[in-house]
Amino acid sequence: MRPVTAPESAPPTTLDLPDGWAARPPALADVDHLTRLLRRHEEAGRGWPGASASGVERELSGRGAEPREHVVLTDPEGGLRGWGTAHDRARGRVLVSIAVDPDLDEERAARAARALLAWAEHAGGIMAIGRGLDRTQLDSGAFSDDARQQRFLADAGYRNVRTWWQMSRPVQPDEARPDAFPAPKPGVQVRRIALSPDGLPDEADLHAVHDVLESSFADHFNSRSETFDEFLSRLRESPGHRWDHWWVAELTDSGAPEPVGAVIASVIAPPMVETGAPQPGGSYLDYIGVLSSARGRGVAKSLLRAVVADAAQRGRDRVGLEVDADSPTRADQLYSSMGWRTKYMTQSWHKNIEVPR
Repeated sequence: MRPVTAPESAPPTTLDLPDGWAARPPALADVDHLTRLLRRHEEAGRGWPGASASGVERELSGRGAEPREHVVLTDPEGGLRGWGTAHDRARGRVLVSIAVDPDLDEERAARAARALLAWAEHAGGIMAIGRGLDRTQLDSGAFSDDARQQRFLADAGYRNVRTWWQMSRPVQPDEARPDAFPAPKPGVQVRRIALSPDGLPDEADLHAVHDVLESSFADHFNSRSETFDEFLSRLRESPGHRWDHWWVAELTDSGAPEPVGAVIASVIAPPMVETGAPQPGGSYLDYIGVLSSARGRGVAKSLLRAVVADAAQRGRDRVGLEVDADSPTRADQLYSSMGWRTKYMTQSWHKNIEVPR
């Protein structure tokens, strides 16, 4: 695990903190404490926890190409009470996340949140300068039922710009059968990307998936272009990433297959339980895209069926996804028609900052 450090121009010791508190970069020894902090944050804001120690460790290690900075806040007894992250997600866009201990009283919680968001703004500015920019977008979020987190963001100058439906579909064991779903329409084929005997993916297929997703998301809300290397690096960072969870859809009308759709899914780890029988995991739909020239031919539906069938074959019990509540393609209607239901909602909060040069 590489060392995790705060930006040099925003030393955590300068943060305005409650008396006796301190700020420092996190360490590997903090993983279990941060996991418990994040799970309490999720339970208070959403109603149930989902964070795992493996996910937190992967987040701290930041093995990808994009700069990622962290800071933690400790109380006078050394207890971890807050965690902030700034992630250089794309050119002109920095993802900001904070978790403040829900057991804190209102005054100390608000002060901790202000410190974490001020730190993240400095970190985001450093990242923008590194890209040669004089402004950037800070992109944070909150659960739709988490009024406290929303208040923290609003007080720091963020604006609620979007709502997202977090949807889930149960998977039935009999959906693992080869005849569980109709075949794609004539002229459409869906296949998993090619893998070599050592498990590495075919380079041409990776480029095809990247090209399809870049084109299909070009007009979507807050979409930012990524280079091929940035795209691969970011996806490999995900704890649930698997190369055999990538599919491509092709049209075969004119002879040579033409890539027109793609799906990237990942593994949802089984829920953490203290006792009892092992629980099934799930699959998560990270990306699905179809070129506008191929819409209306059942490509998206065939890709979704491929993910559901794969999940059933692996003994998983659900497939999750996120959809823009204001999607211009009304993708939610397709998902609803195929059995997906909204489990909870989240919000995007943005703040645009100028970077002194």
